[in-house]
Amino acid sequence: MPASSKSMSVRSSRTKDIVNDIDTIEVIPSDGALGAEVRSLDLSAPLSARAITAVRQALLDHCVVFFRAQAISENDQVRFTNYFGTAERHVRDQPDRQVPEILIVSNLLEDGQPIGALGDGEIGFHSDLSYMPMPGTLSTLYAIEISDSGGATQWCNGYAAYDALDDGLKTRIADIRAVHRHPREVQNPAEPIDHPIVCTHPETGRKTLYVSPYMTRRIVGLENDEGGELLAALLDHATSPAFVWTHDWQAGDLVMWDNRPTMHRREAFPPDQRRLMKRTQVFNDVAPVA
Repeated sequence: MPASSKSMSVRSSRTKDIVNDIDTIEVIPSDGALGAEVRSLDLSAPLSARAITAVRQALLDHCVVFFRAQAISENDQVRFTNYFGTAERHVRDQPDRQVPEILIVSNLLEDGQPIGALGDGEIGFHSDLSYMPMPGTLSTLYAIEISDSGGATQWCNGYAAYDALDDGLKTRIADIRAVHRHPREVQNPAEPIDHPIVCTHPETGRKTLYVSPYMTRRIVGLENDEGGELLAALLDHATSPAFVWTHDWQAGDLVMWDNRPTMHRREAFPPDQRRLMKRTQVFNDVAPVA
């Protein structure tokens, strides 16, 4: 393995008949605005119903959860995702694979061609698939190889950002919508998609800001100057440091996040350093509502 990358070696023997239960689960909140580590689960083995309930609650409480030192197959990752929704094939085309629900996220090349998506550059704050009629709800990302520097992922807490708005601004944005569009035009639906700026989470009942610098293009029904100024102010507020938490990746991490109350961004990393991750996505199940 090149010195410029770190990877998680898969253990040669695994006990596949373990049923993970909740007796030893620990949920360790981060010191930021969201995020928590969940300990003592082996995601290469099935989870009990009680463990699934505990992980779901941790996700609802903290918006992002991560599991260290995992050694999982693509099928294991899809099985884990399906505990919380239905893993779907991503809208971005990739060569056919045995497990179609997996999207490769990598800067690696084979025969001069990328094996995955998203390369090594910065990716701005966004909520996955917000340009779709029924956007991403849950995502998982599993780190196989990570670069020695750069590449951290940040999430921001839309609940906290909304709660911190003054009452007048909350009233102003309560019933307006914004258009979301992917910068890569081929991924977009034929007709522009708009969603409420303030959405209500279907499980927690909490209100969250649902706009992003990377995907949100304009506010519906407002003139360019007024709408542009309002959108810029909301984006600046939502991404302020008070609402942001940074995850520094380790090989073997699996991170799961709820796209409905969060945005995330990726820092750039050196192009000569290897990075290989695998992602699953739950979407097409519900549209955001105010």
